[in-house]
Amino acid sequence: MSRICEFTGKRPMAGNNVSHAHNKTRRRFLPNLCNVTLNSDKLERSFKFRISAHALRSVDHVGGLDAYLLKAKDADLSAAALKVKKEIAKAAA
Repeated sequence: MSRICEFTGKRPMAGNNVSHAHNKTRRRFLPNLCNVTLNSDKLERSFKFRISAHALRSVDHVGGLDAYLLKAKDADLSAAALKVKKEIAKAAA
């Protein structure tokens, strides 16, 4: 399972561990991913996603899954999230 947020596209980043003696060794900064179940008001269904904690806060801030997906850019969303977005847009029309 890849470590990529399905809503924001956040991925692992690379950097250095720096010791007190200033020795540098490579390391990875992993996104804080959570397995969540989000409910859609328009479709009256729930969907499982693996999203970052930042994206989860954004979903709450915007007003739910439907509002967040309709506002999100298609380039950032995963294939599963795009499919749900199209279903929500179809139900809203």
